[in-house]
Amino acid sequence: MICRDDITNLKTDIDGKVGQKIIVKGSLGRSRTFEKEATIEKAYPNIFIVKYEENDRNVTYSYTDILTRTVEVQVFDGQEYSPLIPPAEDKKPSKKMDL
Repeated sequence: MICRDDITNLKTDIDGKVGQKIIVKGSLGRSRTFEKEATIEKAYPNIFIVKYEENDRNVTYSYTDILTRTVEVQVFDGQEYSPLIPPAEDKKPSKKMDL
């Protein structure tokens, strides 16, 4: 479940990364995905804008797109790309049988 603090923390993180290069990964439906390099252009209260390098196009994303993992963002820190939020852990219930 997404809470208000998660969104606030993500807004602060993204606001501090304006101008940095990122890689955006997402789904196009029917098992098709995309992965593009971009730059974070601006951050607003409900959305942020990225500019794709390949076609010089601006696209907006909401902070919930990242928190719900509709879109994955990796940030370039000068040496390598690292996820903006840590990967999700698989929380599968264990199936133990009592004998």
